[in-house]
Amino acid sequence: MNKYLIAFSLALAPALASAQDSTASFVDTEGSEVGTAQIQPTPNGVLFTVEVTGLPAEQWVGFHIHETGECDAATHHDSAGGHFNPGDVEHGYLSETGPHAGDMPNIWVDASGTARAQVLNTLVSAEGDNAISGRALMIHAGADDYASQPTGDAGDRLACAVIE
Repeated sequence: MNKYLIAFSLALAPALASAQDSTASFVDTEGSEVGTAQIQPTPNGVLFTVEVTGLPAEQWVGFHIHETGECDAATHHDSAGGHFNPGDVEHGYLSETGPHAGDMPNIWVDASGTARAQVLNTLVSAEGDNAISGRALMIHAGADDYASQPTGDAGDRLACAVIE
């Protein structure tokens, strides 16, 4: 191996290490662990693979990235703040200036109350202005209507996971 290739490899090592896959644990409003999210940076955004139990059966529920990585069950996860919105645009896929970076598609909950989904968010990243580290994933009680401001009228916060 030549010295330039070694130097190049060493220079890239910190960037690659910071973009590693990670796992976040969802807690409900009682503080009990109810699921996980696998978080995988990709060249075109971040892929979230989630499995969460104890949700309202047979319906769509809102799934967002919130601005603060704090999931305090005592506040029903209000501690996570609003949706992650570094571009300061409107909420929702159906709004004129949206969506913002924290918007993601609704996810389906099966008859047993379990949601399993894979969602690619192309508006966020592992590094830079739209980095998700230190933020929270949130599952809401109802479906996001993709238009109502500022949250999509998705209802109560049921499950929260800190992204580290």
